[in-house]
Amino acid sequence: MPTFSPVAAPTVLDLLTLEKLEEDLYRGTTVFEEPFPLYGGQVAAQALAAAGDTVSPDRLPHSLHGYYLRSGDAARPTVFRVYRDRDGRSYSARRVVAIQNGKVIFNMSASFHVPEPGVDVQMHPAPDAPDPDGLAPAQLPRLFSMESRLPPQPYAAAEWPTRFWARCTQDLPGGQLLHACVLTYLSDISSGLTGIPHGGGGRSGSSLDHAVWFHRPAVMDEWVLMDLVPHTVSAGRGWYTGTIHTRDGRLAASITQETLFRKPR
Repeated sequence: MPTFSPVAAPTVLDLLTLEKLEEDLYRGTTVFEEPFPLYGGQVAAQALAAAGDTVSPDRLPHSLHGYYLRSGDAARPTVFRVYRDRDGRSYSARRVVAIQNGKVIFNMSASFHVPEPGVDVQMHPAPDAPDPDGLAPAQLPRLFSMESRLPPQPYAAAEWPTRFWARCTQDLPGGQLLHACVLTYLSDISSGLTGIPHGGGGRSGSSLDHAVWFHRPAVMDEWVLMDLVPHTVSAGRGWYTGTIHTRDGRLAASITQETLFRKPR
């Protein structure tokens, strides 16, 4: 069994560079030490990268739906098995299973589409936020190669920001698949429920499931505005939605996520 030396400060490109073991079987070999379970955005982005490698380059991801089944370990490599469910005239469907230590930690369905000309309508403007150049820098915890700027927050009591500008600090070569993977890496930041008043009765925890719809291309080494909107908490689960807009106000992606919502142990 090969051993993998932990990297002190990996980049997002390190994380998204997968080793192809054989047809439809990939491994993420960049590992690092961290006192938390594996960040969900990392395994989702890697799964999308693996799936994207099995489709024609002209087919780009338009949606993904993932379920987090077990906690992962950032110090272990993750193996990704891709299943080619369908290749149609303009759509391709893939399923990906992510495995650590012989157990499934995450599974995902992803759909890819050849972009078509036609109607392009956006019903609502981007959330109100000052330009990022005039805002102070802020940190995005646990995310490598990402920087942030914080506009005024819509939920005064939120423990973590729910609206922020973000961009990748690395130049991103390649096409739209790589940018979609970096957007997926960002999308699981999971601060969307911190704006819900709960009177000390619980707090947002691990992601349960996560979905992203890619509407328009986003250049992720340029500024994008992420806005997360909490909706409801019940039965030990919380649900929120979100949007990612480009700097010029175009809706690039929509997200939705459900997380555990419990009293801390």
